[in-house]
Amino acid sequence: MTEKLENTRNIGIMAHIDAGKTTTTERILYYTGINYKLGEVHDGTATMDWMIQEQERGITITSAATTVYWDYDTEKYRINIIDTPGHVDFTVEVERSLRVLDGAVAIFCAVGGVEPQSETVWRQADKYHVPRISYINKMDRTGADFFHVVDQIREKLGARPVPIQLPIGAEEEFTGIVDLISNKAYMWDETTLGKDYQEVAIPSDMLEIVAEYRLKLIEGAAEESDILLHKFMDDPNSITEAEIIAQIRKATVESRITPVICGASFKNKGVQLLIDDIVKFLPSPFEMPAVTGINPYTEKEESRRPDAAEPFSALAFKIATDPFVGRIAFFRVYSGSLEAGEVVLNTRTDKKERLLRIMLMHANKQNPLKHIEAGEIAAAVGFKDIRTGDTLCDLKHPITLETMVFPEPVINMAVEPKTQDDVEKLAIALNKLAEEDPTFQVRVDDETGQTLISGMGELHLEIITDRMRREFNIEVNRGNPQVAYKEAIVNPVMHHEVYKKQTGGKGRFADLVIEVGPADKGVKGLQFVNEIKGGNIPKEFIPSIEKGLKAAMTNGPIIGLPMDSVKVRLIDGSYHSVDSDALAFQIAAGIAFREACRKTKAVILEPIMKFEVVTPSDYMGEVTGDITKRRGHVEEVDSRIGNQVIRGKVPLAEMFGYVTTLRSLSSGRATEMLEFSHYAATPLDVQNEILYKIRGYVPAY
Repeated sequence: MTEKLENTRNIGIMAHIDAGKTTTTERILYYTGINYKLGEVHDGTATMDWMIQEQERGITITSAATTVYWDYDTEKYRINIIDTPGHVDFTVEVERSLRVLDGAVAIFCAVGGVEPQSETVWRQADKYHVPRISYINKMDRTGADFFHVVDQIREKLGARPVPIQLPIGAEEEFTGIVDLISNKAYMWDETTLGKDYQEVAIPSDMLEIVAEYRLKLIEGAAEESDILLHKFMDDPNSITEAEIIAQIRKATVESRITPVICGASFKNKGVQLLIDDIVKFLPSPFEMPAVTGINPYTEKEESRRPDAAEPFSALAFKIATDPFVGRIAFFRVYSGSLEAGEVVLNTRTDKKERLLRIMLMHANKQNPLKHIEAGEIAAAVGFKDIRTGDTLCDLKHPITLETMVFPEPVINMAVEPKTQDDVEKLAIALNKLAEEDPTFQVRVDDETGQTLISGMGELHLEIITDRMRREFNIEVNRGNPQVAYKEAIVNPVMHHEVYKKQTGGKGRFADLVIEVGPADKGVKGLQFVNEIKGGNIPKEFIPSIEKGLKAAMTNGPIIGLPMDSVKVRLIDGSYHSVDSDALAFQIAAGIAFREACRKTKAVILEPIMKFEVVTPSDYMGEVTGDITKRRGHVEEVDSRIGNQVIRGKVPLAEMFGYVTTLRSLSSGRATEMLEFSHYAATPLDVQNEILYKIRGYVPAY
């Protein structure tokens, strides 16, 4: 088992949109012999972009898993790869993939460098402590600059990039790569689609820069070890290739550095060396620390090592629907082993689940497995109730692993079926889609009776409605997209609530004193602080109070919008030995919260987006002027090959239909990228506009 785990790599391919993730993955499939011909994104023939919507739009929408095998240094390695989307609307796919992976390849465009979504996926990888390699792609493009991107990785991402390759030439003159570890140069044969490549002499005009960067690399490796430092002081060239690789690997696995390599995937250059470096520098499951979790029955922390002899534990990280086999649960096994048809425990539901069939996935194709062990990623069918983030474990050794936290949707849209016959089908379809995607939510508006769907952006909801038409055969009428506003209170306020109800028999009684105020910085949802002393309220009623507060947060004091974050201090209270029960305290907490909110000042919050606009210099004034009109704030302006890159923040409410405006302002030559940043209070005039639209009048302040 140790041998097998040491030769396994679970990796993700992550990047900004159009950096070349899927193209790189297609090359890996081709060079490892999984595919006999190259799939191309622009032709709609990419293996990993199997959805019709992906093929039509040339973008990745859903993360796809596959397994390849690679021979390196007399050993055969198994690499489980997840290709993730780059578009910000589908960031959930990156989040849940990184949660279960041991390593990642971050791809950067040699022209665009570190872009907004690059920063997002890098932060997600930091959150889950995922070691990564940086691959600077598109070295053949006009404006490609390897060293500029390395500087951006250092400055914008706060990382420590260590170049282990240098490009031979750039743009049209990009012909090959110098490997600084082996001190060898390579060029690819274009007649064999890059399958064949050979060692060549390092170009004479590069000898000086190669020597400089190789010395830096050796010096960095020597600093990692006292033995190597002594060798370096005596003779830097005495440090062997294997010793350099070992030290780079150690620093990469510990996430202290990111090795930087380069290539041009579309031109079939550099991909084989990338696969070698995945094997050399990214960790196996065996090298990852034991996962920790909570025993749901004892509430004590327990750990599971990546070993087949340990009790079984796995995390379900994605639910998908297949037209032939039904619902599929993708899961990562952290410890133990599992046979097809075996029964496991789902700790969320506290119920048994029989996984009738286990499969190895290759995009949307399934290969059945009889047995799976620690460190592997697979999919299962035949279960009753498994959701994203559920822990599956051994019946006798229960454990709940850390789940995932997903961003809140920022945009709403009303939908209704075109025919009355589809009303029931629509509800079923929407529930299935919401099961698959935790950032997609469905609710029915109590006042209007409309079905509202919520997502991460216009494209996200467009894809959802397209899937309803294609996969579920339901045609829908769509309303205009609306911003998902929230409410918040500005000042803390105290409230004393006594809830009494007498109905002849046993009554209800609850007495609470709470303080409701803004949550601490960075806290989302309810921040509940229990300050009850001396048993004034019995401990068994405290969870019911928290439950009542959470329910009350779904309706804010202004117009009943959800509340983003609130801090509630439970200060004092009393109970009745006969009439008090959990339900009485739950109801009292809800009433107390609503009454407290009415006493204090509240504001409407709106989603603020980070934007990046790339425009020719000629249109700079018009573009920045338009952003300012939209209540936007320009924070930074950079130059990039005759273009200006404008970055800043702008309210989402002002950006509907912006693409069309930008095209007309720039004669179709500018591009834009939006990404959710945070929620902020709306200015008073904007808040009054929102209230007028919803209520038809503005309250007096």
